[in-house]
Amino acid sequence: MSSTARAATAASVSPSTSAPAVNRPAGERVFNFSAGPGCMPEEVLRQIQEEVWNCRNSGVGILEHSHRAAVYDRILAEAFEDCREVGSIPRNYHVLFLTGGSTQQNFMVPMNFLPADKSGTADYLNTGYWAARSIEDAHIFGTIHQASSSKDAGYTFIPSAAETKYSAKPAYVHYTSNNTLYGTQFHYTPQPPAGVPLVCDMCSDIFSRPFDVTKYGLVYASAQKNLGPAGATMVIASDELVRRGRTDIAHMLQYRTFADSESRPNTPPVFPIYAMGLMFKWIRKQGGVKHFEKFNAEKAGIVYNVLDSSKFYKGHARADSRSLMNLTFRCPTPKLDDLFCTEAATNGLDCLKGHRATGGMRVSLYNAMPMAGARALAQFMVEFERKNG
Repeated sequence: MSSTARAATAASVSPSTSAPAVNRPAGERVFNFSAGPGCMPEEVLRQIQEEVWNCRNSGVGILEHSHRAAVYDRILAEAFEDCREVGSIPRNYHVLFLTGGSTQQNFMVPMNFLPADKSGTADYLNTGYWAARSIEDAHIFGTIHQASSSKDAGYTFIPSAAETKYSAKPAYVHYTSNNTLYGTQFHYTPQPPAGVPLVCDMCSDIFSRPFDVTKYGLVYASAQKNLGPAGATMVIASDELVRRGRTDIAHMLQYRTFADSESRPNTPPVFPIYAMGLMFKWIRKQGGVKHFEKFNAEKAGIVYNVLDSSKFYKGHARADSRSLMNLTFRCPTPKLDDLFCTEAATNGLDCLKGHRATGGMRVSLYNAMPMAGARALAQFMVEFERKNG
């Protein structure tokens, strides 16, 4: 990084080139860049604090409330409606709250929509670790056609629409919109063959930007990145696709079971769903997904500006495929990667170590990460390069 570029970058993130304050007072919060569970807004956490003790003046905390109590009836109804408003979800689509995370969806989707005799084919776009895991599980239920893949290039990019070749009659097309490990993200919506439902794992970028729900048959996302704490998974599915699902599988693994019972055929994860409801309200209050599309692009741009003007750091993702949620990069050596993470944590920038499968650093900038976090990290990166580059 040239001295001119370094000075310009530092000026854009802070009037000073010094690193963030060291040795924060005991109990003071840090910037949490974890890929999941990710950071949550302070105002939401404060409300949770209060309602763990006394939820909505009921005299009972949310951790104690029955899933059939009137208080929870209202919480659940509001969560459904606020989610619909945030995502512009039409009435012929169900909002479902399940458990098991996105990992369970890896097998629930093919289990429901591939035929019992394993004669069916589903098309998958292989763009990263979790996309590959979903393919692995889907193989149990039928033939899997990889319509595109960036595996041979180390998952450094998202294949274009022109590079994607679908099979003749897939039961559905599945893709992962954002790849947390590798820092890549789809910036277009795949177009499956006519009449074929599109299924998307939106675990790490749901409600971070607008998307047209009507282009999908089913979307799923576990809560612990943009929607709240771990413990619940949200599914948005068209009624037509839900009714198409198999009926010869376990009751609790059928989407219709949750669609027909307000997502509580048994005791649901009451607290995570409650927290998701608060997050939907918070997203609405901030200006909705259109606000976060701009906000997240600005945050990511601050960090990418440092990477683009540096000869010290090396990003993993190709520029046209870079994620606005998970930014991945390395220092010149693994030893410097370790030092970077250690010193960053000392300076109040936590959970920056990359996934064990990729190494390096991973910066997660979910909706709840404030602009100040991106600026503090960029400032630290500039100073770390100055000292070690």
